[in-house]
Amino acid sequence: MNLAIEIVVCDKNPWVVSGLRGLFESDPRFAVVAEVGDGQRFLDLVRQRRFDVGVTGWVMPGLDGRGVLSALRNLADAPSVVVYTGALDPDIPRQVMALGGAGFCPKRAEPERLLEAVVTVAHGNMVFPRIDPTKLYDDPINQLTERELQLLAELAEGATNAGIARRMGISANTVKFHLKNLYDKLGVQNRVQAIATYVSNRTRAQ
Repeated sequence: MNLAIEIVVCDKNPWVVSGLRGLFESDPRFAVVAEVGDGQRFLDLVRQRRFDVGVTGWVMPGLDGRGVLSALRNLADAPSVVVYTGALDPDIPRQVMALGGAGFCPKRAEPERLLEAVVTVAHGNMVFPRIDPTKLYDDPINQLTERELQLLAELAEGATNAGIARRMGISANTVKFHLKNLYDKLGVQNRVQAIATYVSNRTRAQ
């Protein structure tokens, strides 16, 4: 007997979560094992138990889809992730692929398309719209680590080096070290330029 594909649903909108649970539970190929409302809770769940596929939003409070995928790159035996979003930025599928996501499905698509995407991903394949491979790594933010993404978010909130050190539990010298690496990866010279890059990227994703 075939085992059901175990899924965790992650979305900021509880109505979307409820709808996805109903969709998957109406099909015997799937079993929804958990529901969460943000990226950090999704990562916490990844560390607690095994499951096959995560279906997650892209724009979420706290840790968003980009942050989730960045964190999963550093975890052994991480589940495959299909990003399911209503965000209209046509560049999101490229970002998802560059960050190691397994699939992308827009919320405007027919429900059957999401179901088949999850089945395809669960069997070790990828599901994406046509993407120009020469542009896959154009966005430098895609190359940041989870810690660097957190640091960039702190900068955007106006935190000082000392404040960042306290909140992240590291020394001020370590903050400076991470900032240098962050600036190098983004191709900027200072925090003002780094924040501008971050804000521009977030605006395009919403």
